[in-house]
Amino acid sequence: MSENVSSRRSGLLYNMDDKPPLGLSIILGFQHLIASFGGIVAVPLVIGQALGLPVGDIAFLVSATIFVSGITTFIQARGIGPVGAKVPCVMGTDITFVGPMLAVGTSAGMGLGLPGMFGATIMGSFVEIILSRFLKPLMKFFPPVVTGTVVTLIGVSLIPVSIDWAAGGAGKPGYGSLQNIVVAIIVLLIIIFLNRYGKGILGSASVLIGIVAGYIICYPLGMLDFQPVIDAKWFSLPQIFRFGIDFTPKAVLPFLPAYLAATIGTVGVLIATGEVAERPLTNKEIADGVLADGVGSMIAGFFGAGPNTSFSQNVGLIPLTKVASRFVVIVSGIILALLGLFPKFGALISIMPDPVLGGAGLVMFGVVAASGIKTLGRINLNNRNILIIAVSVGLGLGVAVRPEFVAKLPEALSMIFSSGVSTGTVVALILNVVLKEDDTVDTLPDGV
Repeated sequence: MSENVSSRRSGLLYNMDDKPPLGLSIILGFQHLIASFGGIVAVPLVIGQALGLPVGDIAFLVSATIFVSGITTFIQARGIGPVGAKVPCVMGTDITFVGPMLAVGTSAGMGLGLPGMFGATIMGSFVEIILSRFLKPLMKFFPPVVTGTVVTLIGVSLIPVSIDWAAGGAGKPGYGSLQNIVVAIIVLLIIIFLNRYGKGILGSASVLIGIVAGYIICYPLGMLDFQPVIDAKWFSLPQIFRFGIDFTPKAVLPFLPAYLAATIGTVGVLIATGEVAERPLTNKEIADGVLADGVGSMIAGFFGAGPNTSFSQNVGLIPLTKVASRFVVIVSGIILALLGLFPKFGALISIMPDPVLGGAGLVMFGVVAASGIKTLGRINLNNRNILIIAVSVGLGLGVAVRPEFVAKLPEALSMIFSSGVSTGTVVALILNVVLKEDDTVDTLPDGV
């Protein structure tokens, strides 16, 4: 274990530029992969079912999405020229883009099908590519009161998701059953115990070990369905423009607000990554990270996948494992790309019971929220800052729990405010500019 002086001082086992041994990096890379896998495969499954595609085409969309997520994750963590923030950030297709993809692809929308969707994905990617080049001067609007609020919201807004997983998956039979909850709690307790008392790899790989234990527990309970693994192909090569391509200019319009929301979300996730890795990112690094979003989305359109953006759920693994090494996420990206070539292995991860992922998610997302609170604890909690935190967290968490709150806004606005993180970030940015700075410690009325 090659810990340097700064890592020992900070409490991290490995800092951002440290390289853990390859074997350990592979294990830790699998943890990042598992944390993000459900979100990565969700979009192609939803799109394929909505378009009524045959099983073979849906399987191709899933494999292509996994493959491109690996490529984009590698670019973001490794950095290629100015593309990539060179931070431990996992990338993938986000649910934010389901709306615009369906608006372009389905007969109820523009009816352009997969060729139109992927053409719009490529054209829309230039929104983020261009925005990234103008992002540096805008970063002055992200002081600690804003960044701390955003990081807190990322964690808090994901907790209801992990609760749904722990209960068995929203809308699924047996939701909230004693069996589901017990499995989630056992996984949660294993992770807590190993993370707190485990030495070496037992502590660092606590999430992966907890999830493997969850698989073992679920098997005799009949909670694992191996049929998707049996049906999946052993090997599948990615193909460029397998479904064709259609560059219809009007098709990019529904994608514009989604790309803007993705930009805001990526800025927040990158800031959060810097906070939990105990090395705040420079404006240039954040701009280069957004550029990786855009370039990754362009690549995705060529291979038959949806737009790529940063995944917030992986941020929690950094303080939990005490490993902030981007080398680990580079390895994770390589594994993801390989899984895109071997669908059976991807299917094995995709059958993970929801309660198993929920038990792990409760710890990871809670740790992210705690990191944001830690940042907010270092600022001057005067009347102005308390109002910024209160209103931003209130609206952000409100939208996360009740997304129908913004459902009837104009389409462009509803996409920008479609997530609690983007809502809270926008509100915090506006209030930070509008509310005048003051030096008082706390001027709230008594009792507030």
